[in-house]
Amino acid sequence: MASATRPPMGEIKPYENSRERNDLNILADLYSIIKATDLLEAAYSRDAISAIEYNEECSKLIAQFKATEKSLILNKTIESATEFYREYQVDCPRAFHRLIEAGVPATVMHPQADSRGDNVIIAETVQAFITLMDILKLNQRAVDEVQPYLEALVSALGKVKGLSPSFEGIVKLKLWLTKLHNLRAYDEIAEEEVRQFLFDVDNAYSAFHKHLSGGSV
Repeated sequence: MASATRPPMGEIKPYENSRERNDLNILADLYSIIKATDLLEAAYSRDAISAIEYNEECSKLIAQFKATEKSLILNKTIESATEFYREYQVDCPRAFHRLIEAGVPATVMHPQADSRGDNVIIAETVQAFITLMDILKLNQRAVDEVQPYLEALVSALGKVKGLSPSFEGIVKLKLWLTKLHNLRAYDEIAEEEVRQFLFDVDNAYSAFHKHLSGGSV
C-alpha cells in the first residue's frame, strides 16, 4: 500500500500583512544601527579610528537612529528605543549611552586637540555663534533644525585653546544640548524658551569675546 504523502507546507511568515512586514523591517534597521554604533564606539575607544572619521560616522548613525525611532513610534510599534532595548534584551551598552543618553558624538562633548591654527579655530567658533543666533532669530524652532548648529558650536568651543571646560558659555550650551536631546526631532522649542536660549547664546558670545581680549570669564 502506498504511504500517504504529507501535503507541502506553506511558507511560514513572521508577519500577516504588509504593515507588519514594514514594521519588522524598520525594527531590523533600528537593531542594525544600534549594533553599528556599538562597534563604532568600541573602535573609537581603542583609537582604531580617527576623531574626524568617528565624528562623521557617529553623526550619521545618530541621525539615522532618530529618524528610525521616530517612524516606529509614529507607527505605534514601540513607545521608545529604551523599550526596544528592554523588550528584545539588546546588549549594546556603548550604543545605549551614545544614542539614547548622550545623543551626540563623544567628540562634541569632549573634543580632541585640533592641530589647525588658533585663528582658524577662533574664526570657526565665531561663525558657529553667528549661525546659531541667526537660526534662532529666523524662528526655526524644530529640534532637528536647531540641534546640529548647537552641536557645531559646542564642538568648536571645546577646541579653543585656553578656554576652561567650566567656561560659563560651554556649561550653559551643553545644558541646552541635553535639553534638546530629550525632545523628539519634530518637537518645536516654545517661544519663551527660544528667547531664553537666544539670551544664553548671546551671553556666551559676549563672554567668549571677553576671553579673547584677555579678560576673565
